[in-house]
Amino acid sequence: MGIIRSLSPLLVVCFLLWPALTQAQVEDTEAQQLLTALAESSFKEKKDVVNRIAGSGDERARGWLEAFASNKLGRIESSGQFIIVLENRGRDWTVESALTRENLGEVSRRDIDTIRVNNALRNELEGILSVIDLKSPDEDNRLSAARALKGSVDDTLAERLPELIDAEESESVQAALTEALAIYRVEEQGDVAAVATLSGSLNSEARAALQQAMRSDDPQLVSAAQAAMKSIEQKLKLNRAAETLYFGLSLGSVLVLAAIGLAITFGVMGVINMAHGELIMLGAYTTWGMQQLLPGQPGLALVLSIPAGFLVAALAGIAIERSVIQHLKGRPLETLLATFGVSLILQQLVRTVISPLNRTVITPDWMSGSVMINEALSLTLNRMYVIGFALVVFAGLMLIMRKTRLGLEVRAVTQNRAMARSMGIKATKVDILTFGLGSGVAGLAGVALSQITNVGPNLGQSYIIDSFMVVVFGGVGNLWGTLLAGLSLGTINQLLEPWAGAVLAKILVLVLIILFIQKRPKGLFPQKGRAAEG
Repeated sequence: MGIIRSLSPLLVVCFLLWPALTQAQVEDTEAQQLLTALAESSFKEKKDVVNRIAGSGDERARGWLEAFASNKLGRIESSGQFIIVLENRGRDWTVESALTRENLGEVSRRDIDTIRVNNALRNELEGILSVIDLKSPDEDNRLSAARALKGSVDDTLAERLPELIDAEESESVQAALTEALAIYRVEEQGDVAAVATLSGSLNSEARAALQQAMRSDDPQLVSAAQAAMKSIEQKLKLNRAAETLYFGLSLGSVLVLAAIGLAITFGVMGVINMAHGELIMLGAYTTWGMQQLLPGQPGLALVLSIPAGFLVAALAGIAIERSVIQHLKGRPLETLLATFGVSLILQQLVRTVISPLNRTVITPDWMSGSVMINEALSLTLNRMYVIGFALVVFAGLMLIMRKTRLGLEVRAVTQNRAMARSMGIKATKVDILTFGLGSGVAGLAGVALSQITNVGPNLGQSYIIDSFMVVVFGGVGNLWGTLLAGLSLGTINQLLEPWAGAVLAKILVLVLIILFIQKRPKGLFPQKGRAAEG
């Protein structure tokens, strides 16, 4: 009796688990039979077996069919155990059990009997796998599968799609499936009614189907396809315009970052600093250097490069101001020549110490990729971050200029240096701090540029002329003018490039600025104060 009492809990557990164990055994038996049929059937019979596997409702079915399509489904000859090949390199292949997904380690490839698939069946498997995905409980998976069907629907799948469309609850998935079916009907059946479904679609497969319909012998189909293509072309033009505007704003943001530091130093000190581009270059190289110090962590390196790039460029700027510029105040031509010489020295220094070759800075994962607005418009994340970064830097400078003592003194020296001196402001100290601030912002521009272009000794030379144009166009020393001028010039240049070319576009922009300066010599936002009036 004691033994029976001690075993009674175990018996109860076994009794409760018995239905589940029995069901699992039944499922494994059915799965074994399906896989055996797939392995032993002819290519003609395999299609029916594949459809049976797809309709079995087994969660493992998709994995089996994927492995079958890529010749990675097989069985071990000695035991008959079905396996999926995980890695097929060398003599020994890493495999897992097709039924339990248990890793079985390495097996000699000679002991594996691969279940072969031909090209015709492989093509049909794509549609079958899509149907399996369309029954997924995850809406995103169903939507991805529906979009992948566009242009790849076959006769068998076309018969099943209406039923799937009616059963689908998500409107976006329904729309994608309806479009996929319409593409098939236009291409294969010349269905005029389906053409209306494709009107306004931005999908490339839909446009290809309409272009094929325009070459048809049916005048009604041709007319409908032409009307649909006309509406699509209008939408494509709008999306191309939006993309051009986005690239223009991103280019303008780069110009703002490159010019805003120059606007401060030029406005306060009246110095034409031709080495400003090399300060941008130093910020970019600082980003590259941080990634060398933190290999495998590009995101952390980029974040740390923001303060590091600012400090490196600011210290270099202060060194230039103390060693060269302070001795040439009031002599703009000599200052221009001296800073041009400094720029050449910095370029050669980088070539000697680091390399004359360009360096690539790794973009972090969170800055990679793009945001898809629709099938004809996607916005790259790295440029989006550059735009946001430029606005943050601009806002930070505005706070410094409006809310700090340094900003007050800078504005005072900018408007009237002599009066500021008489009020006790140390103009020399303001010059040092201002030049350091402007140079540091140039370093931040280099950090941003490292994410959209290669880093090289000549990086800054590509932006120094454009920076001066932005400063003059916006109004010397005016931050709002620099922001508006940078974004405007970037957008205008991007609009002109498609039909004028890169070089001619820059020439046209320069001509426009010259004409504008003739009408408004002091730029969009003229400097205020007695010094400006003089």
